[in-house]
Amino acid sequence: WEKTNSTNALLFPCHRRYPTVEIRAKTFNGSTHVPVPSDSAFLKALLFALRLIDDDIFVEHRDTCTRINHSSVYSVRTEGGDLWPVLAFQKSGLIYACLPLVEETLEPQPPLLTVSGLSQGLALLLGIVEYISPSRKNEAEMNAKIGQLRNLLIQACPLGTPLNTNIRSLNSSFDDIQEMPTDKNQPAWRSNTYKGKPQVNVCITEKVKCMQYDKGDDVDTWQVYGAVNCKCDIEGPAPNVTLSLNLPTNAPPLQDIVVHYCVTSVDPAMLMSSSIEPLDDSVYNGPYKFPFIPPSDSFNLCYYTSQVPVPPILGRYQLIEEGTQLKIMVNLKLHESIKNSFEYCEARIPFFNRGPIAQLEYKVSCGQLDLSREKSLLVWSIGQKFPKSLEVSLTGTVSFGTAGKEHPTDYVCTGNTAYVKLYFRIPDFTLTGCYVDQHSIQIFAPGKPKITASWELISSDYYIWNSKAPAPMVYKTLLD
Repeated sequence: WEKTNSTNALLFPCHRRYPTVEIRAKTFNGSTHVPVPSDSAFLKALLFALRLIDDDIFVEHRDTCTRINHSSVYSVRTEGGDLWPVLAFQKSGLIYACLPLVEETLEPQPPLLTVSGLSQGLALLLGIVEYISPSRKNEAEMNAKIGQLRNLLIQACPLGTPLNTNIRSLNSSFDDIQEMPTDKNQPAWRSNTYKGKPQVNVCITEKVKCMQYDKGDDVDTWQVYGAVNCKCDIEGPAPNVTLSLNLPTNAPPLQDIVVHYCVTSVDPAMLMSSSIEPLDDSVYNGPYKFPFIPPSDSFNLCYYTSQVPVPPILGRYQLIEEGTQLKIMVNLKLHESIKNSFEYCEARIPFFNRGPIAQLEYKVSCGQLDLSREKSLLVWSIGQKFPKSLEVSLTGTVSFGTAGKEHPTDYVCTGNTAYVKLYFRIPDFTLTGCYVDQHSIQIFAPGKPKITASWELISSDYYIWNSKAPAPMVYKTLLD
């Protein structure tokens, strides 16, 4: 779906309903079943739920603080009742949405982790995104692809259950459709059979979000979330692979684990550990074993979060206005448990609602400081290592010229409300300590595969707010 900016017209280029799935939903949901309305009514209700229409008015069931969404799963209000769970997200001006089947009653709402259709629906939507996105800037090419999408969906999801989420691998013409593999043991997500030397690549990527205030009344918050990406080039129609994630002794357990649908079995205790509930001694802490039949292409085997005790870098930012100048001071300290070896590490200090930097005097204890071409951003490149003290500092004074339209503005960061944002990547390190033991990977297929494993920690929305000014409420709730 697309909402155009010029005419505010609603386009409905591609959609598909599955009457067989709707009948199954009615059977499973019983008296709690909510029928799917007409296509136009569903689209209008979805746009309303996403605040893409009527966003200038307050509607309690949509806009109340108790309905803040922390995921892409929505409850869409229709004349027949609330449709749930509607999986929807926006990407490059397009809206991708589907309504997964829930194989149980809807009252009370079951936990998202128990709705297997959500992961299947997300995989299908991401496959459509990957198919359409490369043509987003070419309108004619994009329209041609959308025209072909209906035929592709018949192959990818013929009766409502995704059989192949790699839309790009399918043929757009029915005349070119090849016969499905005759081997009945080959799962639908293995769209082709690999021939060659077996090899397995595994990469754990953890991202850490952080909000630091250096104040007693504002509590610092941080969160780490990881993804395990796999690429298995193995011969055979249905090779079995078992991969284990390990944690150091006394490390915090992995939580909110979501697995790929190719995983054939998993310990239920592994999926029940949630970051919403307080930790106790009964929490499952590994090893985390994932037996699976891998798809033909690269895929994310699982996602997880963890409640790590400390953020990797502790910071303090002070910005004080003295006459026509700003006095700034930044202190950063690397926690002793963090690997002191960065691919890159830099702090960016933006100045909003002001003119270009006309004069800059500074002193750094490590690295170098650069001024952006627009003269509205300081970039402090700390380098690949912190010094032995594990602390670095920046002090300086900044004065500004006359503001112009080309300089950045922000309605949130006004006055002395400002932040430093950190960007870093640490290879061969995870904040949780999670790692893959290459020797524990079991592959039940002919040949001895080459196995490579890697892990990394990357910053994501890592903010340090000015402790001399109030931090905006909108940012305080980002990690709740």
